[in-house]
Amino acid sequence: MGFKVVVLEGRSRPGGRVKTKKMKGDEVEAAVDLGGSVLTGIDGNPLGVLARQLGFPLHKVRDICPLYLPDGKAVNSEIDSRVEVSFNKLLDRVCKLRQAMIEEVKSVDVSLGTAIEAFRRVYKVAEDPQERMLLNWHLANLEYANASLMSNLSMAYWDQDDPYEMGGDHCFIPGGNELFVRGLAEDLPIFYERTVESIKYGIDGVLVYAGGQEFRGDMVLCTVPLGVLKKGSIEFIPELPQRKKGAIHSLGFGLLNKVAMLFPYNFWGGDIDTFGHLTEDLSMRGEFFLFYSYSSVSGGALLVALVAGDAAIKFEMMSPVESVRRVLDILKGIFHPKGIAVPDPVQAICTRWGKDHFTYGSYSYVAVGSSGDDYDILAESVGDGRVFFAGEATSKLYPATMHGAFLSGMREAANILRVAKRRSLVPAHKTNNVSEDSDDLAELFLNPDMTFGSFSVLFDPCSNDGDSLLRVKAGGLLSDFSFIFLYALISRKQIMELTEVDGDENRIKILNHNFGVSLVGRKALSSTAESLIANIKLARSNPNVVKNDAIHTKQNVLNNISNS
Repeated sequence: MGFKVVVLEGRSRPGGRVKTKKMKGDEVEAAVDLGGSVLTGIDGNPLGVLARQLGFPLHKVRDICPLYLPDGKAVNSEIDSRVEVSFNKLLDRVCKLRQAMIEEVKSVDVSLGTAIEAFRRVYKVAEDPQERMLLNWHLANLEYANASLMSNLSMAYWDQDDPYEMGGDHCFIPGGNELFVRGLAEDLPIFYERTVESIKYGIDGVLVYAGGQEFRGDMVLCTVPLGVLKKGSIEFIPELPQRKKGAIHSLGFGLLNKVAMLFPYNFWGGDIDTFGHLTEDLSMRGEFFLFYSYSSVSGGALLVALVAGDAAIKFEMMSPVESVRRVLDILKGIFHPKGIAVPDPVQAICTRWGKDHFTYGSYSYVAVGSSGDDYDILAESVGDGRVFFAGEATSKLYPATMHGAFLSGMREAANILRVAKRRSLVPAHKTNNVSEDSDDLAELFLNPDMTFGSFSVLFDPCSNDGDSLLRVKAGGLLSDFSFIFLYALISRKQIMELTEVDGDENRIKILNHNFGVSLVGRKALSSTAESLIANIKLARSNPNVVKNDAIHTKQNVLNNISNS
C-alpha cells in the first residue's frame, strides 16, 4: 500500500508455524508440513483463492477414515457409527446446558471435559470397553482440533467460531504450504535471525530492538504467536494495557505434535488419506491416534502420526527414537496381521512445538473463563495507533487456522493505512515553516486553551475530538531557578481525564502508565504534532478559517471547566 516495510524474523526461514520440510533418503524424497497443513474448507477461503491464482493444485482430503483397535483389528462399522451418534448427542446436551447456564447465571463456566463426562455417566454412554475406547478417540480428535486437553476448554465458548467455518473440501497443497510462504515473501526485505527483545512506542513512533540492532519506524505490526506473548519474551515499553494483558493471560495456547516418517514405499495403500488407532490407556488417547497419508501430495511414501491432548505434552519428554519405535509398533500391529510388512523409515522427524522458543505451543483455544471477546481484545492496537497485532490468536472468527492468520494481516494492513491517513490530513507544505521559528510554541502557549497546575493545552481548532498538544512545565530540572518545557500529543478525552486528577506528579503517572504517553522535547515532536501546530497557527492568524461549531464546542468545554 505504498509503505516502506521491513520484516524482523527470529528464525532463519520465513513462515513461522507454517513449516515445510524436505525429507530424503535411498532415492526417495517428500515434502511434509510439520506445522499448519490442512486448508480447512476452501469455499471463500483466501488461501484457496491464492492457490488458484498461483496455479497450485488442491488435493481433497478424502473423508474415509478406518479405525483400528489396539490389537490391529478394524473397528466394527456399526459400533463405530453408534458411538459417533452418542458422542454427538453428548455435545448437544452440553450445548443445551450451557445455553441455560448463560441465560440464568452470567459468567459461569466449567470445562468442556467435566460437562461431557458428567453427561456420559448420567446417560451411561460407552460403558462397554470397546465403545469407551471409541468415545475416547473422538475426544482425542476434539483435543486435536483445539490443541488442548478437554479439561482446559471452555464449555461456554470453546466452539464460538463454528458458525463462521469455511465451507467446502478440506485440502492439502501438493508440495507443502511453504509454496504460499515463498510466494508471499518474494521481494520482501526480511531480516532473518533477528529475535525481538523489546518494542518501545510513543507519540513519535516505535523503536524495536532485535538481534543487537535498533530499528526505527512509524508503526509496528506484532505477529508473534500467543505463546510468545504469554511467555513475556518481548518487553513492551510502556507496558501493554491491563485489558490486553488480561486477554493474553485468559486465552489458551495449546499443543499438537507430529511424527513424520518417510518410507521406501507405500505399504498402507493409496485409497485413503487418513486412518485412526484406538488405545486402551485412556489417559494417552491422543498418542498417535490419527495418521495422515501424504503419498498423493508429497512426492513420496510419507505418513504423519498426530499427538494431541495430554499425550502431546508428554511426547516432548520422550526421545525421538522411542517415539518412532512406538509408532512403528502400532503400524506393525495393524498391517502385519494382513500379511503386509512394515519397512523401517528412511527418515523420521518429531516436532517439539512446545519447546520452540519462537512459539511455545501450536495454536490458540478458548480456555475456561475466556471467550471469543479476548480474540478481539488481542487484535486491538495500542499506543494510539503505534503497535498493531495480527496472527491466528487475534482472529475471533477464524482462530487456529492459516486463513485466520492471513486475513488478520490484511485487516491490520487496512488499520495501519487508516491511521496513517489520519496522521497526514494536513498537507506537508503547511508544516514546512513550523520548526523554523524557535519561539512559535512559546507564543502560542501565551494564550493556551486550558491550564491546570503545570499543564497547558492547545486544542485542535478544526476538530472537536482530535488530538491536543499538551505542554508540561518542569521546574528545577536544570537549576534552582530554571525550568524546561516538555510536550505530548494526546486526545481531548485524555485531557479531560487529567483535569480530574490532583497533583502534577499523579498526572505524570497517569500519562506514562495509563495512557502510555512519553513527554518529549520540542525538537522531538512528531510530524503529526507539527501538523497540529500549523493548524493552530493558521487558525489564530485567520480566525475565519475555523469552523464556528468547533469554536463553540471549545468554548463550551472551557465554560464547563470553569464552572466545575
